[in-house]
Order: sequence, then C-alpha cells, then structure tokens
Amino acid sequence: MRLHALADLAALIQTSPGIDAASAAQAAVRQDSLTKPPGSLGRLEELAIFMAGWRATPRPVIKKAQALIFAGNHGVCAQGVNPYPQDVTQQMVLNFQRGGAAINQLCIASGADLRVVPIMLDTPTADFTTGPAMTSEEMLSAMNIGASAVDGNADVLILGEMGIGNSTVASALVAAFFGGAPPDWVGPGTGSDAAGIARKCAAVSKGLALHGGRPALETLSRFGGREQAAICGSILAARASRIPVILDGFICTAAASTLHVAHTGLLDHCLVGHVSAEPGHRRLLKELGKRPILELDMRLGEGSGAALALGILRAALHCHNGMATFAEAGIS
Repeated sequence: MRLHALADLAALIQTSPGIDAASAAQAAVRQDSLTKPPGSLGRLEELAIFMAGWRATPRPVIKKAQALIFAGNHGVCAQGVNPYPQDVTQQMVLNFQRGGAAINQLCIASGADLRVVPIMLDTPTADFTTGPAMTSEEMLSAMNIGASAVDGNADVLILGEMGIGNSTVASALVAAFFGGAPPDWVGPGTGSDAAGIARKCAAVSKGLALHGGRPALETLSRFGGREQAAICGSILAARASRIPVILDGFICTAAASTLHVAHTGLLDHCLVGHVSAEPGHRRLLKELGKRPILELDMRLGEGSGAALALGILRAALHCHNGMATFAEAGIS
C-alpha cells in the first residue's frame, strides 16, 4: 500500500475490507458450545470473536505478532513543553535496539517481534505554534514509511511510539478533533510539573488558533509529528491485509483518531491495549467508542500497554481453540 496524494485515501477506504460476519458468527456459535456457561469468559469471548471476524476464519490463531515502534522529534519543543532534551529520543531508540527498554521485555514475554523505526530524528518537524509542523508531502512520506513497515504475514500488529514532545502534539490533535479546552487534554507526559503543563497548554492554544477547523489529515500535517503519521499509515496497511491492530496509550490512540475523524469505521479493526494514566486518554476513548483491554495506571508509551494486552488476546484464542465442546467432553 502506498499513498501518493491525500485523495488516495478515499479510494483506499472504498477497497478496505470489513469484518467477515460469517466467520464471526461461527466463532460465536463455537463459544456457546464450549464447556462453560455462555458468556462466562466475558471479554475473552468478545476478543476471540473479534479476531475471527477480522482474520476471516472461525478458528483464528496468532502465529506471528509484530510490534512497531515509530520515533520522531518535534519543533514544538522550542516552547519548553518537555523537561528532557530531544537527544533523549535517539538515546531511547538505541536502547530499544539494544534490548534494554520495557517494550523489549514485554515483547519477549508476549511473543511479539519488535521493530523500531526512527524517522528523520536529526530533522525535527517545524514548531506548530508558528506554522505547519509538516508539509503534505512530508506527512505522506511518513505515512508510507509506516505502511511499508507492516509485515503482511502478521496475525496481529502492536503499535507504539517514542518522541520527546509528542504528548503535546497528541493533545493538540485531539483538541482540534473533538473540542474542549487545552487543560481537558494536556497532562504531565514524561513528568512535566505545573509550570511545564502550563507551557504545554499555551502551545496547544496557539496551535489551535493557527490551525483549527481543518480536515483530519491536514490537521495531522499541521500539528505533526512523523511518528503519528507513520502510525496512521501502518493502521491503513494492516486494514488492507485484515491484520487486527492493538493500539497503545494516549499518544498512539490520538494519532489513530485522525483516521476515525477522516472516516468513521477506519479503526474498526483496532483494539486499545490499555487506558493510560495520562488524563486525556480516557476522554479520548469515550470519543472513539473504544473499550481498553487493561487498566494498569501505565503511562510509559513505547507500545508497552499494547504488548501486555497481546497476552490477553493470546489467552482468549487459546480458550477459543483449545477448550472442548460439551459434545466432545460428553457433557449433556
């Protein structure tokens, strides 16, 4: 999948597959025949049926799980919105590549193949308080990087991000999409104090005055960043290949919300791994109509909550495929 212009999205929407209702219905019938009271496994049953519908088979399995972490830097950091320098983005990418981060351990534990994709870290996006963060061409390039990173043989895709300053970008995006005042969306991110949060709110206010009221993808290009655009591209590529997606926390979900605003239904193949402790995330999930799998007071980012949720998804499918039916067990 490759986008050459923003207009290509309309054609992609027309050709993107939907859920396979027949496979989902067969999976639901199987769930009701397993050796348990109907509905007694709760959300696990829903997840198994979800996977059946999107993988178009009543007995879905996860042979290959892919985790993609996109990294970018942001010009809005010039407004003092983060307590750490942008060099930390590159340093953390090296830590991912060496296996030293939380996401490395969680991918090992949950059985996911991790790939880290840094995007032009030496060239931050422009400061959205003074102009557009990206041109349309830069945004499309980042989206295509995200799309090309998706392994078409994967059975599920985990998405995450890394980028100093990107919680400010996420707050600006969702404020532009869903309204509300900046304090409704802005949180501490990597640990901003009250003064830092005030600077973040001021930056978001300036950005909204400059860029508000535009279509979804243009809004993404105006606020940035490249890793958010890459997340959108990977979601679209996954949809084209019927690969269910597990989104991570606030920043990842905020990026994905661009597609929801562009066309309701583009996130139907996406689960949300957890609800972040970042205050805007719960509000955003309500706007999207998404129910998180986990709630563990995490706010790390880098795909960590999504990787943990993969373990729950695997458990749901083990029960779905491995349990005996009442007939097989000889239970009348």
